[in-house]
Amino acid sequence: MKIGDVAIDKLGHVAVLEIQRPPNNFFDVDLINALGDAFEAMDRDPEVRVLVLAAQGKNFCAGANFGDRSEQAKRAARTEESGNPLYTAAVRLFACKKPVIAAVHGAAVGGGFGLAVMPDFRIVTPDARFTANFVKLGFHPGFALTLTLAKLIGQQKANLMFLTGQRVDGETAFKWGLADRITTPEKLREDAIAFANEIAENAPLALLSVRATLRGDIAALAKQQTDHEYIEQYRLQQTEDHREGVRAVAERRPGNFKGR
Repeated sequence: MKIGDVAIDKLGHVAVLEIQRPPNNFFDVDLINALGDAFEAMDRDPEVRVLVLAAQGKNFCAGANFGDRSEQAKRAARTEESGNPLYTAAVRLFACKKPVIAAVHGAAVGGGFGLAVMPDFRIVTPDARFTANFVKLGFHPGFALTLTLAKLIGQQKANLMFLTGQRVDGETAFKWGLADRITTPEKLREDAIAFANEIAENAPLALLSVRATLRGDIAALAKQQTDHEYIEQYRLQQTEDHREGVRAVAERRPGNFKGR
């Protein structure tokens, strides 16, 4: 089964959802909506109890592709009032009713980092790299990271990641509680499925009930937070610093920012 660029493989009570945009799995509205459709389809499937979110290629998700001119044009056409359709799609992921485990290898950058933090659990490889590089791009975090990240690693470490843009590897992510388990690249998918089966062997109605209590109104909170994040992103994306940040990141150099 495939929905857009998301393949679905059902293994007993576990569904593996694989993003298939290698090597970097850059996201756009179409990809996040395809994930939303897949999540909702698995919510409706009574046989599926746990989802594993994985990806093909070199990286889990390198976020938005700022070098894609068609995506640049779409961003430029948005207004402060229009909102960001990417975040409307992202809220659908937070509304998923069943437990989700992210299997993360390679880079999870920017909004791709947000996509990795959205699930209930993360299993990673040592080469995983989590980066909230928004300040290096001259704009504001998104994908509800300003809601979710501090809940995982604490406010101070979240501040560190947001305000420095530093990269956190798989070993550090595990030490910080950003990752729940760490494994080898060769065993990542196998171990993620085994982890999912540990959950799936339990009573399905109880799983839904307990998860709903633990997650609370996270979808509504994600909607509220992404609305605010977009307003700040829109404002900062009009600046010279943002244009310089995109150039600097592409050229792998520090930005020459002017505060305008």
